[in-house]
Amino acid sequence: MLATSVSLALLAITLAAFVGIGLRGRSPAEPGTDPVADFTVARGTQGPGVLGLSFVASGLGAWILFAPPELGAVLGIVPVVGYALAAAGPFLVLAAVGPRLRRIVPSGQGLAEFVRVRFGPTGGRLVAGVSLLYMGVFVAAELVAIGGMVELLGGVPREVTVPAVVVATLAYTATGGLRASLRTDRWQAWLVLALLLVAGTVALRWVDAPVPAARQLGLLEVARPGLESAFTLVLAVTAANLFHHGYWQRVWSARDDRALRHGALLGAAVTVPLMLLAGGLGVLAAAAGVVEVPALSVFALVGRLPDVVVALVLVLGVALVASSVDTLENGLAALLVAERPGLRLDQARLLTVVVVLPAAIVGLVATSVLQLFLVADLLAAVLLLPALLGLWPRATTAGLRAGVLGGVVGALGAAWLATGSLAGAAAAVTFPDAVPTLPPFLGAVLGSGLAALGVSVLGGRRTDLDDLDARVRARVG
Repeated sequence: MLATSVSLALLAITLAAFVGIGLRGRSPAEPGTDPVADFTVARGTQGPGVLGLSFVASGLGAWILFAPPELGAVLGIVPVVGYALAAAGPFLVLAAVGPRLRRIVPSGQGLAEFVRVRFGPTGGRLVAGVSLLYMGVFVAAELVAIGGMVELLGGVPREVTVPAVVVATLAYTATGGLRASLRTDRWQAWLVLALLLVAGTVALRWVDAPVPAARQLGLLEVARPGLESAFTLVLAVTAANLFHHGYWQRVWSARDDRALRHGALLGAAVTVPLMLLAGGLGVLAAAAGVVEVPALSVFALVGRLPDVVVALVLVLGVALVASSVDTLENGLAALLVAERPGLRLDQARLLTVVVVLPAAIVGLVATSVLQLFLVADLLAAVLLLPALLGLWPRATTAGLRAGVLGGVVGALGAAWLATGSLAGAAAAVTFPDAVPTLPPFLGAVLGSGLAALGVSVLGGRRTDLDDLDARVRARVG
C-alpha cells in the first residue's frame, strides 16, 4: 500500500491536470450556432482520430480493473475475450448504423429523440428512461469502484475520493460541455494505454512461467461455462452501451460519415487489446497464486510489485474513472436537454450538476451496484432491436410496442425454461446474486426482435423517413 499522503498527492495532481486540459477545451460556439446545441453535440466538428480516442476513453472505466480480471481469474481467458468483444460491440454498431441515422435526422442528437419522432412520445420516453437508468448506474458504479480502489491502494477514504472526482470532472464538463470532454478524452486514452501496458509488462515479467501455470489451472481451456459467459456479455454489454447517450452525441459531433465510421472502428480496434490486457492480469494473478477475492485479483497482484507500479495503477484508475464519468455527466445533461428543448445554456450547465448528484450519493454509500446494472442491461436488451428497427421504413409503432412486450415475455420465458419454475424465472431476471446468465438476455433479444419485425410486416405500412428531420427541427423550434 502507498502512503496516504502520496496517494492524496497523486489523486490531486491527476485530477488537476484533467481540469486544466478540460478547461482549455472550452471554445465559443461558431457565429449563428445554437450555444446549447454546441454544448451538447458540437455538431460536425470532430475528425476520426479524436472520435476514436474518445470512444476508447468513454467506454473504459475503473470497472476494467475489477470485472474482466475477476472473470479471468475464475473462468479463464474465454470470457475475457467475450468481454473484450462486448466492449467493442457498440462501436461496431455505431459504425454500421450511425451514418444512416445522421442522414435521416441530420439535426438530431440521440437515439431517444429519433425514437420519439419515429414512433411517438411513449417510445421516446421509454428509451430516455432506460438511458437515464443505465448511465446513472454507470456513474455510481464508477464512483464505487474508484472509491474502493484508492482506499485499497493508498488508504484514502472514499469520502475524499468520490467528491474529488465529481467536483473535478464537473469543473470542466459543466462549463465546456462536450468539447471539454472530447479534449480530455484524448489525453486520458493515451495515458490509460501507456499505464496499462507498463503494468501488464511488469506483472508478466514478475510471474514465473505464467502460461504453464494458467494451463494447469484450466484457465486457457475452451469450456462451456466460459463460452456461455462470453456470449452473455456480448449480448448484455453491447445492448446496454447503445443506450449510452454519450456515444450517440459523438455520432452527430463527427465531421462526416467517414470520420464517424473510421473513429468508431478505431475505438473498437483499440478497446479489444486493452480489455484483453486487463482481463489477462486476472489470469496472471491466478497463475501466481495470489487470488483470494477474484474481483480484487489485479490489486492482489499489484500489491506484490514495487511501489512505483502501485502508484501507476492508482493514476490509471483515476484516469479511467475520469474519462468515463465526464462523458456520462455531459451525456446525462444532453439527454435531458433533448427531452426538454428550449433550455438556455446556463440551464444546461446547471442540469449537468444536478443530474450527477444522485449517482454521487449512491457512489458514496453503496458497496456494489452490480444487480441494478444487470437489470438495466436486461431492459436495454428488451428495447434495443425494436428501437433500431426504426431505421427500416416498414417498422411501425405497434411493432415497437409488440417488440417490448415480446422482449419481456422472451426474457421470462427463457428464464422459466432454464430454471423450471415461474418463481425461478422471476429471480433470474432480477439477478439476486448479481451474476449474469444467458437465457434472459438471449430471450429478450430474440423475443423483442421477432415480435417487432413480425407485427411491423403484418401492419403493411411504410413511413417516409425523409420527414423525420423536419419533426426534429420543429421540436427544437
